[in-house]
Amino acid sequence: MLSFSFFKQQPTLKNRLYYVFKAARPSQWLKNSVVYIAILFNGMLFDPKLFWYSTYTFLIFSAISSASYIFNDIVDAPLDRKHPAKRHRPIASGKLSLPDATFALFLIVITTITASLFLRVSLAILVIVFFLLHVIYSLYLKKQVLFDIFAISASFMVRLFAGELITGYHVPVWMWLTVFFFSLFIASVKRHSEIVNQGTATRTVLKDYTMQMLQFLVTTFAAMTIIAYSLYSFVEEPPHIRTKLSLLIEPFFRAAETRKWFMLTIPFAVFAIMRYAQLLYEYREGEAPEKIITKDKILVTTLGLWGLILISLIYIL
Repeated sequence: MLSFSFFKQQPTLKNRLYYVFKAARPSQWLKNSVVYIAILFNGMLFDPKLFWYSTYTFLIFSAISSASYIFNDIVDAPLDRKHPAKRHRPIASGKLSLPDATFALFLIVITTITASLFLRVSLAILVIVFFLLHVIYSLYLKKQVLFDIFAISASFMVRLFAGELITGYHVPVWMWLTVFFFSLFIASVKRHSEIVNQGTATRTVLKDYTMQMLQFLVTTFAAMTIIAYSLYSFVEEPPHIRTKLSLLIEPFFRAAETRKWFMLTIPFAVFAIMRYAQLLYEYREGEAPEKIITKDKILVTTLGLWGLILISLIYIL
């Protein structure tokens, strides 16, 4: 009877894989779409070869990101158990054992690095740098005020560079700065929400932040994001892809190719930042950016219109 009870309590392989998948945080994979920026803004999104390279890179970074989340959850398990939401994570709750989590971590890291070597050695080096950055973040940088949000931003920079490296298409400097400031904005919003919703007990570094400081950072990085994107829109011209529609429009718009068409997208970018700030200050959201971006109807609609106009300017008009 005791033997039967013992075996009954052991998690099945299906359950173990399920909790590994949950620990991998697939909802966070959206962040890795940054790798598509290089081909999107250079008019090469629909090039089959480059799209495949970018998608392969997206999958590689999604996998290594998952490995970094598992490593972080192993390190943070004691603190996560004090958090009202994070205590339900597979490792913190004990649903995913430490040996299983460690095995999954090593398997994902080795597989991801090996897979990246098939595409390019330089990609494998970036993957290793990305993972080491997250290891250092989990062990040290996340406990250091300001360095923690800069480390988060650095991970976005690595993703952006990977997209540029693998396709050979240059990302303009103002777009680099847009991604840089926007990632700092997102990280600052996240810290602000954590203090407002949970206090300072769930994350050591929060004790070194004040609400006034975080409000200043959120405001500053929001403004810098808008400025950088506006300058990108003003300086850069859409790649001119001659289509039947563009040929029809050209007689009615003199020097159509040299007009600052990207500036049409600025109001949508500004409104998206404003809406995100509203969700932070009025509704106390922001701790999970991936949920806000995918679930808030107003924000989703705004981003959808921004994307529609952007793609129309680059690929249709």
